[in-house]
Amino acid sequence: MSTTTFVLAATSSEVLNVIAAFAGGLVIAGALVWAVQLGMRVRDRELPRPTPEEQPHIPDTGPVHEERELREPDEVPHAVGRERLLPHELHHAGSRRSQDQHRKRWLPGKSGSFGGGGIGHG
Repeated sequence: MSTTTFVLAATSSEVLNVIAAFAGGLVIAGALVWAVQLGMRVRDRELPRPTPEEQPHIPDTGPVHEERELREPDEVPHAVGRERLLPHELHHAGSRRSQDQHRKRWLPGKSGSFGGGGIGHG
């Protein structure tokens, strides 16, 4: 084989690589254009955004503040005279308002955690 054959073979594979890259780029660009058009059609079908008048407003009495309360677990009632309770016989809440609403405070030397650095009596 002569040198010109090698040059032609090399240039033809480079041209094929360029054509393949160009075709791949066209496919990707086409997919992106299709995705944008699909997104625009989906957005056109959605409900319109609410106007400022439709937005929620602060009540006339002012902002609502959070309510703090201590909760305690509500024990599951025991079945009396039967084998078990059925689901409709249970109530919906797993906790109830505690009678004692005073928050428990930290006491020096009683960290409440293992390895908390306290003096160790409790």
